[in-house]
Amino acid sequence: MLQTQVQLKRRNIRMRQREVARIPIDSIRPNPYQPRRVFSQEALEELCQSIRQYGLLQPISVRKAGNDVYELIAGERRLRACRMAGMTTIDALVFSAYEQDSAVIAMMENLQRENLHYMEEAEGYQNLIRDHGLSQEELARRLGKNQSTIANKMRILKLPASVKALLLEHNLTERHARSLLRLHDEEMQIKIARVIVEQSLNVKATEELVERTISRIYGIEKEERPAANKVSAFVRDTRLYVNSIKTIVQQMQSAGLQPAYDAQETEKGLEIRLTIPKRS
Repeated sequence: MLQTQVQLKRRNIRMRQREVARIPIDSIRPNPYQPRRVFSQEALEELCQSIRQYGLLQPISVRKAGNDVYELIAGERRLRACRMAGMTTIDALVFSAYEQDSAVIAMMENLQRENLHYMEEAEGYQNLIRDHGLSQEELARRLGKNQSTIANKMRILKLPASVKALLLEHNLTERHARSLLRLHDEEMQIKIARVIVEQSLNVKATEELVERTISRIYGIEKEERPAANKVSAFVRDTRLYVNSIKTIVQQMQSAGLQPAYDAQETEKGLEIRLTIPKRS
């Protein structure tokens, strides 16, 4: 089933396959849209030993990028292992593919092989959308995924760099990251992330901690009280509303809109003005 899906995906990509060629390793430049940033040194050494003993069993894929110049499409681990093994040439399937197709194939190749880190996957989606003018729907169609899957992955990139660094450093899961998204304050996100690490909290415990934190910050009490009291407690801190509006503005910007946001204190209270430009 998976093989059939891969064949259908590749058939939809505008490319023409050529014969296997043996090309100089030094003539291959990296794929700028390679989503994987971290390669296990131990796994590379094991692959290197296998190649030394049995040879390269599966050619890499490249596209012609100029006279005697090739761009890697798929097979970066194999290419790195061959370099480690001291090889100067490598077997490759040479394609005449568009740059956009090369980027999509690189993403497909990594999704179908060794598990890609969720942060690398999200950045890969973002790069494809930003640099090639793809919509989330179009990218999802090409990769054979649901649009909601793409959107949920990319939401993680909204976390501040300091928070993402903590997630990567301590190998926290994607669901840990999604829990932190509910907190709109960077300082609080870092504080909770450190608690997760120090106490080795699982996802369920993390979600409960975030829920308690939100309740404490915004004055929302858990006990059953009359509806009027709940609303009153909810309104006491306007930061919840302000942060929600800011989140909506960020989502609009991600979708290509350029809303104008302005907030200022007046005698009557906090005045927020949001202007959404008309689409031409």
